[in-house]
Amino acid sequence: MAVTAQLAPLVLAAAEEGEETSNFLVPNGTFLIELAAFLLLFFLLTRYIIPFINRAMTRRQEAIRQEFADLDEARAEAQGAEEEFKSQMVDARHEAARIREEAREQGAAIVAEMREQAQAEASRIVEHAQAQISAERQQAVATLRAEVGSLATTLAGRIVGESLEDDERSNRVVDRFLADLDTLETAEAAGQGGDR
Repeated sequence: MAVTAQLAPLVLAAAEEGEETSNFLVPNGTFLIELAAFLLLFFLLTRYIIPFINRAMTRRQEAIRQEFADLDEARAEAQGAEEEFKSQMVDARHEAARIREEAREQGAAIVAEMREQAQAEASRIVEHAQAQISAERQQAVATLRAEVGSLATTLAGRIVGESLEDDERSNRVVDRFLADLDTLETAEAAGQGGDR
């Protein structure tokens, strides 16, 4: 404070003197102080603040560049994944079509096999039924011969008035009668077969 008190009369004297002889080319004290303050501020800004700001801006620019690089890389990976997905979808469609075709072929083969088995089973059943019918027919014919023979012998004995109990003679009569019946049936069957 003592220094400012001593400088104050000098500054006033210089200001009065400057008013009297004011030369605009010669700098005055205020200008020099302002220039010193500016240079000090400029030095502080360039030495401490601007490098800090530059470093922060450089880091930010590098982070942005890295983000763009990461984004480009992610985009490329996404496109690659999309193309791979599309190719897998195409492959899956082809595989599904192949499986459907194989299933159709297998189904047709199974149907054909089942049809053959059914026809074979039907043929077997028909053959078995025909064999059974033939056996039953033969059994019925044998039973019928015995019954017809005894009835015919009894009837003939009543008509003739004598007993035809002779087994040998009655068997011959019955056999002749049944042979005539077979011949008659065969002739009728041949006649119906020719009509068709």
